[in-house]
Amino acid sequence: MSKTYLLTRPEHDDTTYYLSNWIGLTIKSAEDKGFKVFDLRGKRASRTEVENILREFSPNLVVLNGHGDSGMVTGHDNQPIIEAGKNESLLKSKIVYAISCKSGHILGPRSIEAGATSYTGYDDDFIFLFEPTNVSRPLQDDTAKQFLETSNLFVNSLVKGNSVQESQGKAKEMLRGSLVKFLNSDKPDTDMVRYLWWDLRHFVSHGDQDAKL
Repeated sequence: MSKTYLLTRPEHDDTTYYLSNWIGLTIKSAEDKGFKVFDLRGKRASRTEVENILREFSPNLVVLNGHGDSGMVTGHDNQPIIEAGKNESLLKSKIVYAISCKSGHILGPRSIEAGATSYTGYDDDFIFLFEPTNVSRPLQDDTAKQFLETSNLFVNSLVKGNSVQESQGKAKEMLRGSLVKFLNSDKPDTDMVRYLWWDLRHFVSHGDQDAKL
C-alpha cells in the first residue's frame, strides 16, 4: 500500500511564509522514500481542498501549518480548516503534526477521541524568532532555523520509519541543543533561550506514541 503525505502551506503573512518555506524542504525527503505528496500551498490551503483530500485519499501523514488556537488550525487567510467538534473525524487513522499555536491543547485530544492515530503539536503558542532582513528569504535566516529545523527533523524522522515517540525525541533533542548553545555562549541571547525553552515545554503529542508510517 502506497504511503501518502498531505501538508498545508498557507503563505499570506510573514509567519506562514516562513513555515511554508521550511516545511517545504520535507517534500523531497518524503518523495525519495516513495511517498505521494499532496502539497496544498498558498490559496490551495483551504478547508475544501483539505477535506476533499482527507476523504478521497486518506493520507497516512498530515502536517498542518498555519495560525490556530486551542480548537482549530487555519489555512489560507486564516480560514479554519480543521476544527474540534466539526471535522476532526477526518483525521481518523492518521499521524498528524500541527505547526500551529495551541491546537495540541483541545484539538489534539479531540482528534484522538475521533480516531486519529496520533496528534503532535503545541499546547500553547508556538513561537519562533526571525531576522527582518531575511523575511523574503526564510531559508537563509539562521535565527528562524533554530526553531523551524526541528519541525523538519520530526517529519523526516517519521518518513524514515521511526515512531512518533522516537521522532519527537529527536526533535526535542535538537531544540535542547540549540537552547544550550545560546545559553552557554559568551553573551547569552536571553530571547532565544526563553523561546526555545518555551517551545520545548509546549511540544506535546497525543495518541499512539509507537505508531509508525
